[in-house]
Amino acid sequence: MKQEEKPYRKEHLLDIYLVMKQIRLFEETAFRLFQENKLRGSVHLCIGQEAVCASIMSLINDGDYITSTHRGHGHGIAKSRDLKSAFAELMGKETGFCHGRGGSMHICDLAKGNLGANAIVGGGLPIATGGALAQKLRKTDRITVAFFGDGASNQGTFHESLNLASVWKLPLVFVCENNGFAISVPVAQSTSVENIADRAGGYGMPGHVVDGNDVIALLDTFSVCLEQARKGKGPSLIEAKTYRWKGHWTGDPEVYRTREEVAAWMEKCPIKRFKAYLLENKIAAEEELDAIDRRAGSEVAEAAAFALSSPEPDPAHVMDGMYVEGAYPK
Repeated sequence: MKQEEKPYRKEHLLDIYLVMKQIRLFEETAFRLFQENKLRGSVHLCIGQEAVCASIMSLINDGDYITSTHRGHGHGIAKSRDLKSAFAELMGKETGFCHGRGGSMHICDLAKGNLGANAIVGGGLPIATGGALAQKLRKTDRITVAFFGDGASNQGTFHESLNLASVWKLPLVFVCENNGFAISVPVAQSTSVENIADRAGGYGMPGHVVDGNDVIALLDTFSVCLEQARKGKGPSLIEAKTYRWKGHWTGDPEVYRTREEVAAWMEKCPIKRFKAYLLENKIAAEEELDAIDRRAGSEVAEAAAFALSSPEPDPAHVMDGMYVEGAYPK
Protein backbone atom coordinates (compact mmCIF):
# COMPACT_ATOMS: atom_id res chain seq x y z
CA MET A 1 0.00 0.00 0.00
CA LYS A 2 1.37 3.38 -0.97
CA GLN A 3 1.96 6.17 1.53
CA GLU A 4 -0.73 8.46 0.01
CA GLU A 5 -3.31 5.95 1.24
CA LYS A 6 -2.02 6.24 4.81
CA PRO A 7 -2.99 8.95 7.31
CA TYR A 8 0.51 9.55 8.63
CA ARG A 9 2.23 12.87 7.99
CA LYS A 10 5.75 13.07 6.62
CA GLU A 11 6.96 14.90 9.75
CA HIS A 12 5.53 12.13 11.92
CA LEU A 13 7.26 9.36 9.98
CA LEU A 14 10.59 11.16 9.84
CA ASP A 15 10.45 11.71 13.58
CA ILE A 16 9.94 7.98 14.09
CA TYR A 17 12.98 7.35 11.89
CA LEU A 18 15.01 9.79 14.00
CA VAL A 19 14.00 8.09 17.26
CA MET A 20 14.84 4.65 15.87
CA LYS A 21 18.30 5.88 14.85
CA GLN A 22 18.81 7.51 18.25
CA ILE A 23 17.92 4.28 20.05
CA ARG A 24 20.16 2.16 17.81
CA LEU A 25 23.17 4.45 18.24
CA PHE A 26 22.48 4.87 21.95
CA GLU A 27 22.54 1.11 22.47
CA GLU A 28 25.64 0.61 20.35
CA THR A 29 27.42 3.37 22.29
CA ALA A 30 26.32 1.90 25.61
CA PHE A 31 27.76 -1.46 24.55
CA ARG A 32 31.05 0.15 23.55
CA LEU A 33 31.31 2.06 26.83
CA PHE A 34 30.61 -1.17 28.72
CA GLN A 35 33.45 -2.89 26.86
CA GLU A 36 35.72 0.05 27.72
CA ASN A 37 34.76 -0.27 31.41
CA LYS A 38 33.31 3.24 31.37
CA LEU A 39 29.78 2.02 32.03
CA ARG A 40 29.62 -0.05 35.18
CA GLY A 41 27.33 -3.04 35.36
CA SER A 42 25.77 -5.01 32.53
CA VAL A 43 23.01 -3.68 30.29
CA HIS A 44 20.21 -5.34 28.34
CA LEU A 45 20.19 -3.97 24.79
CA CYS A 46 17.17 -3.63 22.49
CA ILE A 47 19.10 -3.45 19.21
CA GLY A 48 16.79 -4.84 16.52
CA GLN A 49 13.59 -3.94 18.38
CA GLU A 50 13.57 -0.17 17.79
CA ALA A 51 10.43 -0.06 15.65
CA VAL A 52 8.07 -1.13 18.43
CA CYS A 53 8.75 1.59 20.98
CA ALA A 54 9.45 4.36 18.44
CA SER A 55 6.20 3.74 16.54
CA ILE A 56 3.90 3.31 19.54
CA MET A 57 5.37 6.20 21.51
CA SER A 58 4.84 8.51 18.54
CA LEU A 59 1.07 8.15 18.99
CA ILE A 60 0.77 8.87 22.71
CA ASN A 61 1.18 11.99 24.84
CA ASP A 62 3.17 13.04 27.91
CA GLY A 63 0.00 12.57 29.98
CA ASP A 64 -0.29 8.94 28.93
CA TYR A 65 1.53 6.39 31.09
CA ILE A 66 3.89 3.59 30.15
CA THR A 67 5.59 0.85 32.09
CA SER A 68 8.78 -0.68 30.79
CA THR A 69 11.05 -3.71 31.19
CA HIS A 70 14.65 -4.63 32.01
CA ARG A 71 15.28 -4.04 28.26
CA GLY A 72 13.88 -0.55 28.53
CA HIS A 73 16.34 2.04 27.21
CA GLY A 74 14.36 2.41 23.98
CA HIS A 75 11.09 2.96 25.81
CA GLY A 76 12.64 5.63 28.00
CA ILE A 77 14.27 7.46 25.10
CA ALA A 78 11.16 7.39 22.91
CA LYS A 79 8.91 8.61 25.75
CA SER A 80 11.13 11.28 27.31
CA ARG A 81 13.25 12.29 24.29
CA ASP A 82 16.13 12.96 26.67
CA LEU A 83 19.31 11.14 25.64
CA LYS A 84 21.49 12.95 28.17
CA SER A 85 19.47 11.92 31.21
CA ALA A 86 19.21 8.37 29.86
CA PHE A 87 22.96 7.98 29.44
CA ALA A 88 23.66 9.60 32.81
CA GLU A 89 21.27 7.20 34.52
CA LEU A 90 22.98 4.19 32.94
CA MET A 91 26.27 5.49 34.32
CA GLY A 92 24.87 6.12 37.80
CA LYS A 93 25.41 9.88 37.57
CA GLU A 94 23.61 12.64 39.47
CA THR A 95 22.25 14.10 36.21
CA GLY A 96 20.35 10.91 35.33
CA PHE A 97 16.58 10.50 35.33
CA CYS A 98 16.70 9.09 38.87
CA HIS A 99 19.91 10.86 39.94
CA GLY A 100 21.86 7.67 39.31
CA ARG A 101 19.83 5.57 41.72
CA GLY A 102 17.93 3.53 39.13
CA GLY A 103 20.53 2.56 36.58
CA SER A 104 19.88 0.66 33.38
CA MET A 105 16.91 -1.42 34.56
CA HIS A 106 15.01 1.21 36.54
CA ILE A 107 14.78 4.26 34.28
CA CYS A 108 11.78 6.34 35.32
CA ASP A 109 10.49 9.77 34.26
CA LEU A 110 7.19 10.61 35.95
CA ALA A 111 7.04 14.05 34.33
CA LYS A 112 6.73 12.40 30.92
CA GLY A 113 4.49 9.56 32.07
CA ASN A 114 7.14 6.83 32.29
CA LEU A 115 6.18 4.96 35.47
CA GLY A 116 9.40 3.04 35.28
CA ALA A 117 11.34 0.12 33.91
CA ASN A 118 11.35 -3.01 36.05
CA ALA A 119 14.04 -5.63 36.55
CA ILE A 120 11.43 -8.20 37.61
CA VAL A 121 9.97 -10.09 34.67
CA GLY A 122 6.31 -9.07 34.42
CA GLY A 123 6.74 -6.61 37.27
CA GLY A 124 5.47 -3.63 35.31
CA LEU A 125 2.11 -5.18 34.40
CA PRO A 126 0.32 -4.63 37.74
CA ILE A 127 1.79 -1.11 37.92
CA ALA A 128 0.34 -0.35 34.49
CA THR A 129 -3.01 -1.74 35.60
CA GLY A 130 -2.95 0.56 38.62
CA GLY A 131 -1.99 3.52 36.45
CA ALA A 132 -4.85 2.85 34.04
CA LEU A 133 -7.28 2.49 36.96
CA ALA A 134 -6.17 5.88 38.28
CA GLN A 135 -6.72 7.44 34.86
CA LYS A 136 -10.23 5.98 34.68
CA LEU A 137 -11.18 7.05 38.21
CA ARG A 138 -10.02 10.58 37.42
CA LYS A 139 -12.26 10.51 34.33
CA THR A 140 -9.46 11.52 31.98
CA ASP A 141 -9.02 10.49 28.35
CA ARG A 142 -5.48 9.32 29.08
CA ILE A 143 -4.30 5.76 28.51
CA THR A 144 -1.55 3.44 29.70
CA VAL A 145 0.74 1.20 27.64
CA ALA A 146 2.34 -1.79 29.34
CA PHE A 147 5.44 -3.12 27.55
CA PHE A 148 6.60 -6.63 28.39
CA GLY A 149 8.45 -9.55 26.84
CA ASP A 150 7.36 -13.04 25.82
CA GLY A 151 8.72 -14.48 29.07
CA ALA A 152 6.44 -12.21 31.10
CA SER A 153 3.39 -13.68 29.38
CA ASN A 154 3.91 -16.82 31.46
CA GLN A 155 3.98 -14.96 34.78
CA GLY A 156 1.00 -14.72 37.09
CA THR A 157 1.13 -10.94 36.90
CA PHE A 158 0.28 -11.12 33.20
CA HIS A 159 -2.90 -13.11 33.73
CA GLU A 160 -3.96 -11.15 36.80
CA SER A 161 -3.42 -7.83 35.06
CA LEU A 162 -5.27 -8.78 31.88
CA ASN A 163 -8.16 -10.13 33.91
CA LEU A 164 -8.59 -7.00 36.05
CA ALA A 165 -8.06 -4.66 33.11
CA SER A 166 -10.87 -6.44 31.26
CA VAL A 167 -13.21 -6.61 34.27
CA TRP A 168 -12.80 -2.87 34.89
CA LYS A 169 -12.60 -1.92 31.17
CA LEU A 170 -9.40 0.02 31.78
CA PRO A 171 -7.80 2.34 29.19
CA LEU A 172 -4.82 0.02 28.81
CA VAL A 173 -2.92 -1.46 25.88
CA PHE A 174 -0.69 -4.44 26.65
CA VAL A 175 2.25 -4.64 24.22
CA CYS A 176 4.26 -7.86 24.16
CA GLU A 177 7.64 -7.43 22.48
CA ASN A 178 8.14 -11.05 21.51
CA ASN A 179 11.83 -11.24 20.63
CA GLY A 180 11.86 -15.03 20.63
CA PHE A 181 13.65 -15.74 23.91
CA ALA A 182 13.10 -15.52 27.63
CA ILE A 183 16.79 -15.19 28.48
CA SER A 184 17.87 -18.38 26.67
CA VAL A 185 14.57 -20.28 26.42
CA PRO A 186 12.87 -20.15 22.99
CA VAL A 187 9.25 -19.05 23.22
CA ALA A 188 8.05 -22.32 21.61
CA GLN A 189 9.51 -24.28 24.53
CA SER A 190 7.89 -22.16 27.25
CA THR A 191 4.54 -21.03 25.90
CA SER A 192 1.44 -23.14 25.28
CA VAL A 193 0.07 -21.14 22.35
CA GLU A 194 1.55 -20.26 18.98
CA ASN A 195 0.70 -16.59 19.39
CA ILE A 196 0.76 -14.86 22.76
CA ALA A 197 -1.97 -12.56 21.45
CA ASP A 198 -4.29 -15.60 21.35
CA ARG A 199 -4.47 -15.39 25.13
CA ALA A 200 -6.43 -12.15 24.85
CA GLY A 201 -9.56 -14.16 24.05
CA GLY A 202 -9.50 -15.74 27.49
CA TYR A 203 -9.94 -12.29 29.01
CA GLY A 204 -12.54 -10.92 26.65
CA MET A 205 -10.31 -8.41 24.89
CA PRO A 206 -9.04 -8.08 21.30
CA GLY A 207 -5.67 -9.63 20.50
CA HIS A 208 -3.49 -8.53 17.59
CA VAL A 209 -0.38 -10.12 16.10
CA VAL A 210 1.82 -7.64 14.24
CA ASP A 211 5.21 -7.64 12.54
CA GLY A 212 7.33 -5.84 15.13
CA ASN A 213 9.84 -4.72 12.50
CA ASP A 214 7.21 -2.96 10.35
CA VAL A 215 6.60 0.65 11.43
CA ILE A 216 3.42 1.15 9.39
CA ALA A 217 1.87 -2.12 10.60
CA LEU A 218 2.66 -1.12 14.18
CA LEU A 219 1.10 2.34 13.71
CA ASP A 220 -2.02 0.86 12.12
CA THR A 221 -2.49 -1.77 14.84
CA PHE A 222 -1.78 0.49 17.79
CA SER A 223 -4.06 3.21 16.41
CA VAL A 224 -7.01 0.81 16.64
CA CYS A 225 -6.15 -0.16 20.22
CA LEU A 226 -5.49 3.44 21.20
CA GLU A 227 -8.90 4.57 19.95
CA GLN A 228 -10.61 1.75 21.83
CA ALA A 229 -8.82 2.66 25.06
CA ARG A 230 -9.48 6.40 24.79
CA LYS A 231 -13.19 5.83 24.12
CA GLY A 232 -13.59 3.77 27.28
CA LYS A 233 -14.04 0.46 25.48
CA GLY A 234 -11.41 -1.38 27.46
CA PRO A 235 -7.99 -2.97 26.97
CA SER A 236 -6.29 -4.73 24.08
CA LEU A 237 -3.28 -7.01 23.68
CA ILE A 238 -0.71 -6.53 20.92
CA GLU A 239 2.00 -9.08 20.21
CA ALA A 240 4.81 -7.53 18.18
CA LYS A 241 7.04 -10.27 16.78
CA THR A 242 10.62 -9.00 16.62
CA TYR A 243 14.15 -10.10 17.56
CA ARG A 244 17.04 -8.90 19.68
CA TRP A 245 20.35 -8.92 17.86
CA LYS A 246 22.49 -9.01 20.99
CA GLY A 247 22.43 -11.49 23.84
CA HIS A 248 20.15 -11.28 26.84
CA TRP A 249 22.80 -9.13 28.52
CA THR A 250 26.23 -7.79 27.62
CA GLY A 251 28.06 -10.91 28.88
CA ASP A 252 25.73 -13.47 27.31
CA PRO A 253 27.70 -16.20 25.42
CA GLU A 254 24.56 -16.87 23.29
CA VAL A 255 25.05 -20.62 23.04
CA TYR A 256 21.30 -21.17 22.64
CA ARG A 257 21.04 -19.80 19.07
CA THR A 258 23.06 -19.95 15.87
CA ARG A 259 24.95 -17.16 14.17
CA GLU A 260 22.93 -17.94 11.04
CA GLU A 261 19.67 -17.24 12.85
CA VAL A 262 20.93 -13.90 14.12
CA ALA A 263 22.25 -12.96 10.67
CA ALA A 264 18.90 -13.80 9.09
CA TRP A 265 17.10 -11.46 11.48
CA MET A 266 19.66 -8.73 10.96
CA GLU A 267 18.67 -8.80 7.29
CA LYS A 268 15.18 -7.82 8.53
CA CYS A 269 16.58 -4.71 10.23
CA PRO A 270 13.62 -2.45 11.11
CA ILE A 271 15.60 0.74 10.44
CA LYS A 272 16.85 -0.39 7.04
CA ARG A 273 13.34 -1.58 6.21
CA PHE A 274 11.69 1.70 7.22
CA LYS A 275 14.30 3.72 5.34
CA ALA A 276 13.54 1.72 2.20
CA TYR A 277 9.81 2.37 2.72
CA LEU A 278 10.37 6.11 3.04
CA LEU A 279 12.48 6.21 -0.12
CA GLU A 280 10.30 3.90 -2.23
CA ASN A 281 7.16 5.87 -1.38
CA LYS A 282 8.96 9.16 -2.06
CA ILE A 283 8.22 10.39 1.46
CA ALA A 284 11.82 11.48 1.95
CA ALA A 285 14.94 11.85 -0.16
CA GLU A 286 18.21 10.11 0.60
CA GLU A 287 19.78 13.44 1.61
CA GLU A 288 17.04 14.06 4.20
CA LEU A 289 17.56 10.69 5.80
CA ASP A 290 21.33 11.12 5.74
CA ALA A 291 20.87 14.41 7.60
CA ILE A 292 18.74 12.64 10.21
CA ASP A 293 21.45 9.98 10.56
CA ARG A 294 24.04 12.69 11.20
CA ARG A 295 21.80 14.46 13.69
CA ALA A 296 21.19 11.23 15.62
CA GLY A 297 24.90 10.46 15.71
CA SER A 298 25.77 13.93 16.94
CA GLU A 299 23.09 13.90 19.63
CA VAL A 300 24.08 10.48 20.95
CA ALA A 301 27.78 11.42 21.05
CA GLU A 302 26.91 14.65 22.88
CA ALA A 303 24.75 12.75 25.37
CA ALA A 304 27.50 10.22 26.09
CA ALA A 305 30.05 13.02 26.65
CA PHE A 306 27.58 14.77 28.96
CA ALA A 307 27.12 11.63 31.04
CA LEU A 308 30.84 10.87 31.22
CA SER A 309 31.54 14.37 32.53
CA SER A 310 28.59 14.47 34.94
CA PRO A 311 29.18 14.28 38.72
CA GLU A 312 28.69 11.20 40.84
CA PRO A 313 25.83 11.36 43.36
CA ASP A 314 26.71 12.92 46.71
CA PRO A 315 26.73 10.21 49.43
CA ALA A 316 25.25 12.78 51.82
CA HIS A 317 21.99 12.50 49.89
CA VAL A 318 21.84 8.72 49.65
CA MET A 319 18.54 8.60 51.57
CA ASP A 320 16.80 11.26 49.48
CA GLY A 321 13.59 9.95 48.00
CA MET A 322 13.41 6.91 50.26
CA TYR A 323 10.41 8.21 52.22
CA VAL A 324 7.60 10.69 51.57
CA GLU A 325 8.42 14.01 53.20
CA GLY A 326 6.75 14.23 56.60
CA ALA A 327 5.57 10.61 56.57
CA TYR A 328 7.55 9.74 59.66
CA PRO A 329 8.31 11.86 62.74
CA LYS A 330 11.91 12.91 63.12
